[in-house]
Amino acid sequence: MSRFAGNAALVMLLCTSVQARTWTSADGSKTFEGELLSYDPATGAVGVNLAGGKAMKFAQDKLSAADIAFLKEQGKMDAPPASAPPADTTDASSAAKSPVGKAAANLNVKALPDVLPDPDGKEADMSKPVQVFILMGQSNMLGFGNVGPLKGVAAAKYPYLVDDGGKWNVRKDVRNTFFCMAQLKYNDWLTAENGNGSGKIGPEIGIGNYLGHAIDAPVLILKACVGNRALGWDLLPPSAVGTGKDGKSYQGNSESSNRKVSEEAKVKNGGWYAGLQYDQDVGAAQNALKDLATYYPGATKFEVGGFFWWQGNAEAGKGSVENYDKNLAFLFNDLRKDFNAPNAKFVCATLGEHDKNAALSQKMFAFAELPEFKDKAAVFFTQPVANGGSSGSHYSGNAETYMNVGEGMGKAMVELLKK
Repeated sequence: MSRFAGNAALVMLLCTSVQARTWTSADGSKTFEGELLSYDPATGAVGVNLAGGKAMKFAQDKLSAADIAFLKEQGKMDAPPASAPPADTTDASSAAKSPVGKAAANLNVKALPDVLPDPDGKEADMSKPVQVFILMGQSNMLGFGNVGPLKGVAAAKYPYLVDDGGKWNVRKDVRNTFFCMAQLKYNDWLTAENGNGSGKIGPEIGIGNYLGHAIDAPVLILKACVGNRALGWDLLPPSAVGTGKDGKSYQGNSESSNRKVSEEAKVKNGGWYAGLQYDQDVGAAQNALKDLATYYPGATKFEVGGFFWWQGNAEAGKGSVENYDKNLAFLFNDLRKDFNAPNAKFVCATLGEHDKNAALSQKMFAFAELPEFKDKAAVFFTQPVANGGSSGSHYSGNAETYMNVGEGMGKAMVELLKK
């Protein structure tokens, strides 16, 4: 913690409430838990009460860009209610109380070949913790790729999807689980035959195959999403203060280790609130991890290795394109906290119709290029591999688009895991 110490100015602006959160150093190498006690926007002086009860003062330039953005909003308004810190456990039985697991510290990640081989049909080594990857976003993460036409080109373009007889391969080392509106839609071994439980696929097929090949451990693809949701409104992260649509902040009141939709907040805000979909999607994933063996048979321990994010089509109308980079930073930090995964990685993908100069694309790259996210976050540029039209039309159901994006995101995550 000593690297955060600095000379603080004498004049401090006392906050009217406190916020328990994870703070990150300017270079991204260190984190610590603490409650904000005071902040002076004029001098940049910060006062924090550490988890052990010790008060500390330092200059804001010791902190990450996301933390500084949070502090500047704190100078304008009260912090949201403090959230309880997550428990520290990787055991599935104790996870019934707090559904969290620690990220892998020494994960063995293999180099990827130019062409993936067929899966060997073997089960994973269950003596190792399940590596969990959580997929979130909106309708294209949910998946609208029509599987029928895919089978005709799979042998030539995605040979690992089918066997020599043209039948769909099944990975017995990767579990594919999908929740929509907190309702279970699919839970089985990964196969292109039924990516999301309705005969259509999303990027989970490419992601799961690349992770399954590269990681010498059980893999769980845990997807929780629904369509027409904006990061700046429905999916607004809990630590986002004033960066949502029309300057809104997160309006829920869940604890980080027990994320759930707040009926009280719904009533107070007319039936919906900023961050409701975040609470529902994260809560569904947390609940699944409480009952790990149901979603990965025989599993007793897990580690959250990373997060995948494909969203943006609803942002211009419902959210905040202007603050998309800030909200991505809040999202990544909050997901790491909610799943007790400080070492987890993050991969997002641009929209297929957007070039690199599009406002939303620029915001994504700006987020990933922040110093605190070096070797932790990456962006997959989708436009060169997208076919069938725009994201709003779900790429006309073109399954190759969903495969290409999934492969690209999967490869990006493998590269991050190796660092």
